[in-house]
Amino acid sequence: MGKKIATVITDLFEDVEYTDPAEAFKKEGHEVTTIEKESGKTVKGKAEQTPVTIDKGIDEVNAKDFDALFIPGGFSPDQLRADERFVKFATEFLQANKPIFAICHGPQLLIQTGQLKGRTVTGFTSILLDLENAGANVKDEEAVVDNNIVTSRNPDDIPAFIKESLKQLEK
Repeated sequence: MGKKIATVITDLFEDVEYTDPAEAFKKEGHEVTTIEKESGKTVKGKAEQTPVTIDKGIDEVNAKDFDALFIPGGFSPDQLRADERFVKFATEFLQANKPIFAICHGPQLLIQTGQLKGRTVTGFTSILLDLENAGANVKDEEAVVDNNIVTSRNPDDIPAFIKESLKQLEK
């Protein structure tokens, strides 16, 4: 039985950090729902301008309706963390101990929740100090798994990120 994966994404996401994992999740029978401020609009990646059509607006979704949260990197998570609705949505996944997959700059949204104290994570080089300041234990590894949270550093880590994320979805 496939799982429902909420994907929070907006303009300037890192193209392959969305497309490769999303494709792998779908290939394994999981459902990927893209969520932004409003449904029906198209957001574009920063490197290749990959278009992604948004399935649902943040006001139309509830964390209870999803099995996991996926946060691609790029400039997207930094924009989303400025919106309290996305912070609240991510917080609900953390509090429910549901799987969370955050790559590159993706953990920026998790920093904003105030829930990373004592968790072991990684992220893009430029946010490592931010993660430490949020109370997280930071590792420099291609994929770091802490209970239900999978984090990776950059596009080179995508294969390991996908592998560990899929393991979480099997539980």
